[in-house]
Amino acid sequence: MFLSVFDMFKVGIGPSSSHTMGPMVAAARFLDMMRASPFEFHGLRASLHGSLAFTGVGHATDRATVLGLGGFIPDTYDDDKAEAFLAELNKTHKMQPEGLPELHFDPKADMIFDYDHALEGHANGMILMATDAQGDVILRQVFYSVGGGFVLTEEELAEGKDTNDGPPVPFPFTSAAMMLEMAKSSGKSIAQMKRENEIARGCPDSFAKGTARLWQVMNDCINRGLERDGILPGGLNVRRRAKGIYDALMAERGMNLQAPHTINDWMSVYAMAVNEENAAGGQVVTAPTNGAAGTMPAVLRYYLDHVPGASESHVEDFLLTAAAIGGLVKYNASISGAEAGCQAEVGSASAMAAAGLCAVMGGTPEQVENAAEIALEHHLGMTCDPVKGLVQVPCIERNGLAAIKAVSAASLALRGDGEHFVPLDAAIETMRQTGADMHEKYKETSLGGLAVNVPNC
Repeated sequence: MFLSVFDMFKVGIGPSSSHTMGPMVAAARFLDMMRASPFEFHGLRASLHGSLAFTGVGHATDRATVLGLGGFIPDTYDDDKAEAFLAELNKTHKMQPEGLPELHFDPKADMIFDYDHALEGHANGMILMATDAQGDVILRQVFYSVGGGFVLTEEELAEGKDTNDGPPVPFPFTSAAMMLEMAKSSGKSIAQMKRENEIARGCPDSFAKGTARLWQVMNDCINRGLERDGILPGGLNVRRRAKGIYDALMAERGMNLQAPHTINDWMSVYAMAVNEENAAGGQVVTAPTNGAAGTMPAVLRYYLDHVPGASESHVEDFLLTAAAIGGLVKYNASISGAEAGCQAEVGSASAMAAAGLCAVMGGTPEQVENAAEIALEHHLGMTCDPVKGLVQVPCIERNGLAAIKAVSAASLALRGDGEHFVPLDAAIETMRQTGADMHEKYKETSLGGLAVNVPNC
């Protein structure tokens, strides 16, 4: 099994990797299908199903789908150009993606929220259609946004498409037990094994530049979030809090007024800064998803700014170790809130962050695996119940608490010798089973939990 660090960590836009980035990526793939087709197209339609329908407006799924059909992609997204495109489309009901003729698309009529017909493959389903001059559908494709910005067609999902296409890798572990056995027999760390796998699939220079960019985007996102205030979009009137907390922490720092537990506020404010940026539709990195994008950068920033002896030279090892754990969770369970609740998003993020921190603080592979297990175990059963379908309440604070759990998990693991009662593989399998048993209303549909017990305005 091989899942690249650049698959796990993708530069994109908020507020959701599965509900915003995924649909935009699916639309881009559909345009490629149209370009390769011999048909003459005159129009486009889209229908959203399951969780994409129920929380699509709050997650800007409709907007992202339309922009994707217009040729926008997450990695190079430009908000000013997107707004200009949407304004023109709303006036003319026409768009012309590169390499295709002018196409009719009326956002009010051709973007359908189908609340009654869930698609069988996954909770996040959508159908993209292209029509002829008479308005008849002549090209149709079902897509599933399976979490973290990953997208599969209906056929790919049915085939069980894996992530192993390409040259063989030297350490193809598919479980934590295999990972530890390979580390023991090779004498290598988890990061070293993951790095060799990555280099087997690409260029060492481009890999180093790519990981450096990932951290740069993560850190820039933290900094933007610490500088901005105001009200987040979406109608809940949630105000940004990270800047105020950060300013207070900085003021207290100079006055020697901070209690020891204040370090928790630093971890939380870094995470909240990212998730406030995400909620505002800003640029973030999936880690492993947008809804959980703040946890891992917060722990890495905590390490660099607050841990004596920390070095930026260890950032790559942190990312590699975290990606290895995230890959195991995705391969054996899920990182999708719509599929398995928030345990799959924030729980996975906390496990990844705990593993990364344990690794850069000198943990053995056994201690790293233990750190990931502790963090994941104590998120089991967590539901995904966003109020009004927005990635704001409880998501923003939840990332801060997950960062605190990650640091605690890494610290506990480092205090031990790596031996522990519950293996990481067992925790991942338990998460998968719990997600399968969890009622749909607690899986990113906003039909249960806080979403129905807290007023939406």
